[in-house]
Amino acid sequence: MPAPTLAARLAKYATELTFEKLTPEAVHEAKRRVIDSLATAVGAMPAEAYHTAKRCALRVSGNPGASLLGGGRSSPEWAAFVNGLLIRYLDFNDTYLSKEPAHPSDNFAAVFAAGEAAGRGGRDLITAAVLAYEIQCRFCDAASLRRHGVDHVTYGAISSAVAAGKLLGLDAGKLVHAVGIAGVCNVALRQTRSGELSEWKGCAFANAARNGVFAATLAGEGLSGPAPIFEGDLGFFRLVSQGAFDPAPFGAELGNFDGFMINKTYIKFWPAEYHSQSAIDAALRLRQELGGDVSNVKSIDIETFEASYNIIGKYPQAWTPKTRETADHSLPYCTAAALMDGDVYLPTFDEARFTDPALLDLTGKVQVHLDDALSTRYPKGIPNRITVTLNDGRKLVQEVEFPRGHAGNPMTDQEVEAKFRRAVEPKYGKPKVDAMLARCWDFESLPGVGELIGLFD
Repeated sequence: MPAPTLAARLAKYATELTFEKLTPEAVHEAKRRVIDSLATAVGAMPAEAYHTAKRCALRVSGNPGASLLGGGRSSPEWAAFVNGLLIRYLDFNDTYLSKEPAHPSDNFAAVFAAGEAAGRGGRDLITAAVLAYEIQCRFCDAASLRRHGVDHVTYGAISSAVAAGKLLGLDAGKLVHAVGIAGVCNVALRQTRSGELSEWKGCAFANAARNGVFAATLAGEGLSGPAPIFEGDLGFFRLVSQGAFDPAPFGAELGNFDGFMINKTYIKFWPAEYHSQSAIDAALRLRQELGGDVSNVKSIDIETFEASYNIIGKYPQAWTPKTRETADHSLPYCTAAALMDGDVYLPTFDEARFTDPALLDLTGKVQVHLDDALSTRYPKGIPNRITVTLNDGRKLVQEVEFPRGHAGNPMTDQEVEAKFRRAVEPKYGKPKVDAMLARCWDFESLPGVGELIGLFD
């Protein structure tokens, strides 16, 4: 018998995974990620990109429809786009680092939309979310896309399609077609994250989630997709990943099961691109040594690893950002802001802040250096070493490899709640936030996700 195709493996695993097969640790982490994702979504609600997308979504109705965070309803596909934009827009949602970096909580947009459309409860939603994490993270382990100029959200269209298809009740055969449809037409260019960044940076996975729901919906109605989508002579392996691609077995396929991938991902402590998290942490420690006074700083040298250097440390625009998207993807700016302000939070990326002459002057003192020795410690850690040289010649050095929130230095449940409250209470107030958190911690008993999203009207 020939070996099953990768799409067939995905479909088999998806149909066989049940809530009862999940570990307690995976279920608990899924709840933490729901809380984290909703926090980042509320924080992004002032963004003009959200209001632009919502105006478009409200022109569309669906039967069945799905709820929009912040109020309103649309088709499941548009709900996935709007809610996915919110979850990702601030670059504050979770992360996984491997050959390809990713933000797997982006998949919640498809899970919420398809789950609501199909009338699924909390247990099914958690199962689909863990499934999506499993697929996307295993794919990130299998091959880098960015080295070929392809964006990581390309994997997300596939993980979103499988998760949505499971919630929509597709059998294994139809799931294979969903993967084929999602895989053939959702190859995204890495230009999204190059140079001066645009609003689309926060929309790219939202689009992948939307298209994943779309692919699953079509396959569910009987539309066939191209196959074999991965192994074909003009398929994914040859044209997209361009080489070896053999993801480790998914979840329960593992002979030596070591837990689900969701427990190996990281929650962000600061709203900035993940590779900068350890630099922010180091800069805050240096600020304590400086007593909060940066007036005597002569120069700031950051020694960093390859992924950090090439994603957020080499573009000239990083030193004089013109957009919030460029600022939160700037290693020199995030480091300088932490050193000057003693915090990196949403106001750090307001235009008034990233154009402030004093902060730009400090940013201009930053030099970023690629250190091959640090690169060997990635992706297990994200080591950044910062040296501050003072006007009198003294040097202060801090190195951080596992910033708060990393799997090697995880946030507590109380810290995850604190992140939620900081983002959500100013808009909704403490009593409503208490109710939101109670529903999230009891997510498996939720009759439908629309009830939870309705709290965010």
